[in-house]
Amino acid sequence: MIVFVFIVLAALNTFRLAFTDSTLLRPGKFVGLENFIKLFHDEYFLTALLNSTLYVICVVPFMVILPLILAYLVKGNSRIMGFFRTAFYMPVVMSAVVVGMIWTNLLDSAGLVNSVLKALKVISKPVPFLTDRWGVLFSSMFVTIWLGLGYYMVIYLAALQGVPRELYEAATVDGANKWQQFRNVTLPQIKPTTFFCTIMLVIGSFKIYDTVAIMTNGGPGRATKMLVTYIYDVAFNNIKYGQASAIAMVLLVIVLIVTIIQFANEKKFAND
Repeated sequence: MIVFVFIVLAALNTFRLAFTDSTLLRPGKFVGLENFIKLFHDEYFLTALLNSTLYVICVVPFMVILPLILAYLVKGNSRIMGFFRTAFYMPVVMSAVVVGMIWTNLLDSAGLVNSVLKALKVISKPVPFLTDRWGVLFSSMFVTIWLGLGYYMVIYLAALQGVPRELYEAATVDGANKWQQFRNVTLPQIKPTTFFCTIMLVIGSFKIYDTVAIMTNGGPGRATKMLVTYIYDVAFNNIKYGQASAIAMVLLVIVLIVTIIQFANEKKFAND
């Protein structure tokens, strides 16, 4: 019942609102596709769509590969490996708001990162991590990757532990080195886990909100607005529920299309 009320009914109501001009003070009237047509003439929406797409393209590959490498390096049972696993997982249990505030201070023009780079004479003037459009965007991506590494590392660790040792022993007998074992034994065995992580990362990257909102609030100006932060602005700052719902529907369609493509490719590769 809770799922039905807070997810199913909410989604259906969002779909309904997308075709109205609803605001805070009036339920709105049916306007057909007008909200969707306006979106593709809205430069801020197009910027948010571009930023979210770049976020997915840049973040997902790193978040698929780096946690796997970390998991492979710290999969041993020694105490030192346990320490490293705990250290890499620590950011996961931290609040995204706290992480965003910490990295905002670190990457500020007078923050620790710029101060260290200046002291080492790597730079002569502060790097605009939080004031330049691309600097802000890639800084947010870096923090997102840092924040999620430990979570996906644990998922990969569970997958690696499920690979039968007999396969490695057989590969060793056949003369395979560590790299060949990783490529020909490990990767095929954890393929379902990799696919799961990719799906979750694509969806999560399109839905990114908290890190960007805390670090930049879409700035400078609206140059780094994401689709979800733009939905929030339109709905709660501009009080245009119909238009915000239309953006949410576009985001839903994009995620569905990407997910369907990924499932189709996974099925094709499985059949091959």
